[in-house]
Amino acid sequence: MQNHPPSSPLREWTVAAGIVRNGDSVLMVRNRRKNGTCDWSTPGGVVEPGEALLEALSREVREETGLNVTNWAGPVYTVVAVAPAMGWHLTVEVYRSDAFTGTIEIDDPDKIVEEAVFLAPQEAVATLAGHSQWVAEPITDWLTEPWDGHRQYGYELSGVDRATLSVQRHQ
Repeated sequence: MQNHPPSSPLREWTVAAGIVRNGDSVLMVRNRRKNGTCDWSTPGGVVEPGEALLEALSREVREETGLNVTNWAGPVYTVVAVAPAMGWHLTVEVYRSDAFTGTIEIDDPDKIVEEAVFLAPQEAVATLAGHSQWVAEPITDWLTEPWDGHRQYGYELSGVDRATLSVQRHQ
């Protein structure tokens, strides 16, 4: 990956995300972005300063879906995406769980999540088609052929907006 000039530091943040399963189905959320577009992902969100990652993940899943996850395993994979021209560096830690209580009820304080639903793996993969590579590729890989242990995904994004973005995957 290219180094970003020290004169313009990258905005860095960490996101915790969860693969929550109910039998063979996986929980997915539809997010409404500021520009009006929608995308799908597993539930999760930004880890606030001073907040433990798994505490943040449990909080985000509860806010976005109403479900209380009682046990996390992992991490399953980590995504590092760097977009120097847009000035950001994102790290995503993804855990999984089959243990939760409650029913789906969205109470997202950020008003981003519009829908939460359990989908069969092939439905989730189809729903993610055409979404950001750094979001869709890792979860699609896991849904297609789940693994034990941890994998790392790295991406460098070139361009200044999503319309002209070029994404390079690094091992």
